[in-house]
Amino acid sequence: MHKVSIQPQWTIQRPGAPALSPRLLALLVLVHEHGSLAVACQRAGTSYRHAWDLVHQGEAVFGAPLLTMARGRGSKLTPLGEKLVWADHRVTARLKPALDTLASELEAEIEKLVGAEPAPMRVRASHGFAIEKLIEFVERAGVPVERKYIGAQEAVAALHDGSCDVAGFPLPVGEFEPRAVAHYARWLDAKAHRLIDVATRCQGLMLEPGNPRGISGVADLVRPDVRFINRQRGSGTRFLLECLLEREGIDAESINGWEQGEYTHAAVAAYVASGMADAGFGIETPARHFKLDFLPVARERYFLLCRETSLDKAHLQATLAVLRSEAFHAAVNELPGYDAEQAGRLQTLQDAVGADLRPRKGRAAERREPAAG
Repeated sequence: MHKVSIQPQWTIQRPGAPALSPRLLALLVLVHEHGSLAVACQRAGTSYRHAWDLVHQGEAVFGAPLLTMARGRGSKLTPLGEKLVWADHRVTARLKPALDTLASELEAEIEKLVGAEPAPMRVRASHGFAIEKLIEFVERAGVPVERKYIGAQEAVAALHDGSCDVAGFPLPVGEFEPRAVAHYARWLDAKAHRLIDVATRCQGLMLEPGNPRGISGVADLVRPDVRFINRQRGSGTRFLLECLLEREGIDAESINGWEQGEYTHAAVAAYVASGMADAGFGIETPARHFKLDFLPVARERYFLLCRETSLDKAHLQATLAVLRSEAFHAAVNELPGYDAEQAGRLQTLQDAVGADLRPRKGRAAERREPAAG
């Protein structure tokens, strides 16, 4: 299958002046990561002299310094340089799942015209790091995949409507599980559907390094000195947080920043790490990546949903083999907050969640709201 790769790229330009070089932005990200211009040059495959040329060109665009050097202390970004780096992180975090989805759609379109491979396995899934790993492993095993990262509700609805082969979505562990199952129940069929475990993951509060605000739980989000960044309306993570706040008797609308939402866990983490918010809610992996403090609050199980009649198909047999492999377990267990111990376990809906999924009067008339993991 032909592989399509789409990478986000952005720049800054004043009217009539040269644009900021994307290579400079990449260089500044490496300096931020390693604290050394020399190491950044090695990683970028560029000369020290050329790197300084890029820095000087960027400083000419802004009329302000981007980088300072101190003898024996390496390289340090100025506040402006830091702002550009965090802007780059936020662009990547916000756009990567969408670009991965678009790339997969283009691959499928090209293959229909020029390829002779079997039809790809159509995956519709709430975005997460374990599902990314799974798709990577499955493709490596020779199974073509057409992925689309959409909301959890949308993914489950897509399987119900027959527009995908498997749907990926999370369910909270514990007291909120029945409420979450009811959230998806109109698209679940206890007789026709089966659940496959992928991983459990930790949800919690992403906090500034050192937690300078002294935030100890979701109740602190209502404090006037706390700036919060949310997930978008309708997302599964926001749904979980709403459950937590309701249990505490907290009015979500009183939280500073409640209506400001990002579309991925990584984008929330980058928002907090850039200093634009004091706290966010999401999974642990991106919080650790951006060196944030993380306060665990709840756990979720991430499942694949499929039809029982599809289980004997080659692509699902290959997927189950991957999920049950030691290599996949090891890769997922390396992700902070993830546990793949039950990966590959196949269950009925009744066995997995013990819920009453019989149709309820008026369910079909309910309005479908998109959600993301």
